[in-house]
Order: sequence, then structure tokens, then C-alpha cells
Amino acid sequence: MTTPLRLRPRAALACGAGLAVAAALTLTGAADARTAPTAATAEAGSTTVTPAGHSFAATLNGKATFKAGSVTVTCTASSSKPSDDSTGNRIPDAPGNQNPSGPVANPLNAPTYTGCTASIPGVTTTIETSGAWQVSMQNGSPITATLTIPTGGFVLKSTGLANCTITAAPTGAADIAATYTNGSPAKLTVSNATAAVKVEGGFGCPTSATTSVFNAVYDVTDTTDPGSQITVSD
Repeated sequence: MTTPLRLRPRAALACGAGLAVAAALTLTGAADARTAPTAATAEAGSTTVTPAGHSFAATLNGKATFKAGSVTVTCTASSSKPSDDSTGNRIPDAPGNQNPSGPVANPLNAPTYTGCTASIPGVTTTIETSGAWQVSMQNGSPITATLTIPTGGFVLKSTGLANCTITAAPTGAADIAATYTNGSPAKLTVSNATAAVKVEGGFGCPTSATTSVFNAVYDVTDTTDPGSQITVSD
């Protein structure tokens, strides 16, 4: 498993707020089957993310669930945090934290997922994340966000009575739509997002499933100055 999140201009839109859990079950499929990024339209208005230069973390609020076929996976802990050896999870310095005609995007440290259980009895479930994740924010009503998971960047495995491997974005990077709410803390919400997945395994594995549904809410907090809030405006 991997970790953390960060924000920068539209040019880098491929990011994700991830944040969410078993992203494998939360992405929207291969590169040629992505959902159109909600924050990427020619008519998009201006976006500013503040405080410029601050680092931030995204921490799961409650539980994250993903359903593929008849199998539901629930995780109780997930987070993406800044780290000394990564440029992820950091709002760009001004003027890079502003885009006059679109979203602000930046690299995101791959989130970690723990405390995961499956609806299949008698199995142990783990999630591994990897690669270059990203997240972008577009001011509006509501504020929208696009999370991008790299090809194969989320892999869920179960062992025991059912040995299954579920890979999100199996053939290309995947974008998933989310919403962002300013506040203390701010919240990144993924609601019933559909994602393409590849399921491998034997008895008990939902091998006929090609998509999954993901739900999660993340609290986004300023780690540079805990007294500040990560805010998206025009």
C-alpha cells in the first residue's frame, strides 16, 4: 500500500482526492472508457485553491465501500498524506494555485487502505495502491473534483476460502467524479461512482463483474497550518 494527496494547474489534470478507498472499485475504467472529467470543460470558470504552498491530507470519514457483482468490500481507514520524498499533497505556490479557465490539479500520493473486509465469508482482504495519482478541483456550484488513478494503481486481493484479485483501471488510467465542500474540515465526496474493474480468481470471486460502485467521504485538512482550511474559490 501507498499514501498521501496535492493540487496544481489544469495542465496536470489526472489527479484524484482519493482518495477514496479501494480505488480499484471506484475508478471509471480504461483510458478509452473514462468518464469525462467534471472539471475539464472549455467553458469552465476560474479556480483558485488556497492557501498557496500548503500541504494537505485526506482522511476517510466513516467507511468506504465498493461493490463488484455480489461482493461488497468495506474499509474503515484510508488516507493520503504529504511526505518528504514526494511532491504530492501540496498546493502549488502562487500563481500556480490559480487557473483562470479551468481546474487546479496536482499529484496526489497514493492513498492507503486498511481495516478492509469482504462480504465473502472466511477471507482476508488487503488493498495495494501504486503509481502516479492525481486530483483536480473546479470551482462551481457544486465544486467538482476529478480523481485519477493510474493504470493498475489499485489492487484488492482476498485470500482464504476465496482467492480473488480485483484490479481497478486495468487497461488505462481512470477518472472518477467527486464533489468538494469547503469547510473545517473540507470534504471530498465520492457518491455511487462507477468504475471499470478486472476480476480474477476461482470459486466465490465475482469474475463476471466488469464494473464496480464506490462510495466514500474524505476530510481534507491543512497539514502546514492546522488552523487554516483548504479552500476552493473563483
